[in-house]
Amino acid sequence: MFLKILLAWSLMALCVAIHAGGLAHALRWLPRAAAKRRPSIWLFIAIAGWMVLLHVMEVSAWAVIYYMGRALQDFASSLYFSAVTYTTTGYGDVVLPVTWRLVGAIEALTGILMCGWSTGFFFAAVNRVMEARSPSA
Repeated sequence: MFLKILLAWSLMALCVAIHAGGLAHALRWLPRAAAKRRPSIWLFIAIAGWMVLLHVMEVSAWAVIYYMGRALQDFASSLYFSAVTYTTTGYGDVVLPVTWRLVGAIEALTGILMCGWSTGFFFAAVNRVMEARSPSA
């Protein structure tokens, strides 16, 4: 059980690294994109799409481990389970073996944190763009 918890912690750390790197990259291009005076909606769609891509990468990392560890029967099931768990949807139609269940719970906690981080980033980005476009700025 200790090894599975260590594995889950490592995956959580990987998700944090992916998210931090991805959001740092977005912070570098956000001012340039906002300066181009593109319509705000397209900028916001780009930011949201970038964040979704980061989450898909993170979900995929968990899925690879489930599949490689033979926790689930195929990669499609592993990816589906990971997405449902990471987003805390939790349909329950695909479940992990007993020895892997704590890993799934840690994935759900990680997903909550990463989605919250994305929400905070999106809010800050929208705020920054709107402030830059206001006449008083």
